[in-house]
Amino acid sequence: MRRLSYLLLLIAVVLIASSAFAQVGGAPAEKPAKAWSIPIGVGLGMGLAAGLAGLGQGKVAGAVAEALARNPGARPGIQLALFVGLAFIESLVLFTFVLLIIST
Repeated sequence: MRRLSYLLLLIAVVLIASSAFAQVGGAPAEKPAKAWSIPIGVGLGMGLAAGLAGLGQGKVAGAVAEALARNPGARPGIQLALFVGLAFIESLVLFTFVLLIIST
């Protein structure tokens, strides 16, 4: 039940944010000058996302190695969980990359 409420809260925030950042109608604004801080922010954001994902993947690999050392017979299930976990971690980095590219 708690996860459902978190999911509904997330959906509400996403729907409200899209209308909050909508452009106000009227005369077209002048083209803004390219800010120098955008590339720096993108670089820092991507570096932070990739670095923390690398730490997470290292922890996952260490836990898998320990689990296989304790119970080698459970290799197929552990290996499946390893690949799914690594895919989720890597997808978060790719989503961050896409959002940072879109924001520039």
